Amino acid sequence: MLLKRLTEAMGPSGFEDEIRRVIFDEVQAYADRVYTDPLGSLIVEKKGTGPGPKVMLCAHMDEVSLMIVQIEENGLLKFRPIGGIDPRILLAKPVRIGKDKIFGVIGSKAIHLQTQSEREKPVSMDQMYIDIGAKTKEEAEKVVRPGDCAVFATEYKEIGSRCAKSKSFDDRVGCAVLIETLKKQFDIPLAFAFTVQEEIGLRGAGPVAYRVNPDMAVVVEGTICFDVVGAPGHGRGTVMGAGPALSVIDSTTIANREMLTHMIQVAEAEQVPYQLRRVSGGGNDAGRIHNVRGGVMTAVVSVPTRYIHAPSQIISLDDYENTIRLIEAFLRSVEKGGLQAQ
Repeated sequence: MLLKRLTEAMGPSGFEDEIRRVIFDEVQAYADRVYTDPLGSLIVEKKGTGPGPKVMLCAHMDEVSLMIVQIEENGLLKFRPIGGIDPRILLAKPVRIGKDKIFGVIGSKAIHLQTQSEREKPVSMDQMYIDIGAKTKEEAEKVVRPGDCAVFATEYKEIGSRCAKSKSFDDRVGCAVLIETLKKQFDIPLAFAFTVQEEIGLRGAGPVAYRVNPDMAVVVEGTICFDVVGAPGHGRGTVMGAGPALSVIDSTTIANREMLTHMIQVAEAEQVPYQLRRVSGGGNDAGRIHNVRGGVMTAVVSVPTRYIHAPSQIISLDDYENTIRLIEAFLRSVEKGGLQAQ
């Protein structure tokens, strides 16, 4: 299954080689041109069968991860985060390290060995390590070295009522939406950008947009869910199962109003459920794309994702499929002249 292949592949920011190969294998048969840029983003172009505005669809390949920075004398591995990770979710989580996918477990001093003051505070990342079962530094160095990256060892599984859990739905679910879309034939020229290093500062999207030079762009992303206990604005924010979320504003972008309005009109005309992303925090590749060259009309469509940036994330498969429906309907509308490039 596509979501399983994508989410289980390794792709730390700056080390997207494996996930890029997986995506290349999925898309090469449907592309007119496939290439990478100097940073490592994968770009798939389809010429289309007629004139029209050039639309770029974008999703980032990279995932939050950990980097090994030191090997202790007893064989335990010290690490630092790549991207935004809450240390409180790390303890006892299994990981895979490096190209050989060495298995390890994140640990720290047991509660029985902690002082009273230590027990009253969350364990910091400095107090954690990865245990690969090595007894000495020399033994660990045979299979791991500083600079290797670790990702969460989470398998994809469908659970409950039309839900799925895995690591890296942020943003492998967006990559899957792009792949399913590019299998279809459109009249307008399209570029599908699978970008790098989004999690550490949206670094890959700007160079891609400059190279592709689209008339308009749609970023497909995973976004936070508010339908959990104790969330601020519970019941009023983005929720799982209510359809793709359309962004109005975030920390890096204000959505193009004409494009957002048209996206809503398309969703309503095609009876695709949708919701508005009602928080202004966070950011994604749209923050770099919209101000490239003379400016690019840009919209963001997100799949609500519970426990984003955590070892196990959950999405609604209905949201995923409705996002594919909405993106296709939007592109069909652009084909027919329903939205003109500014």
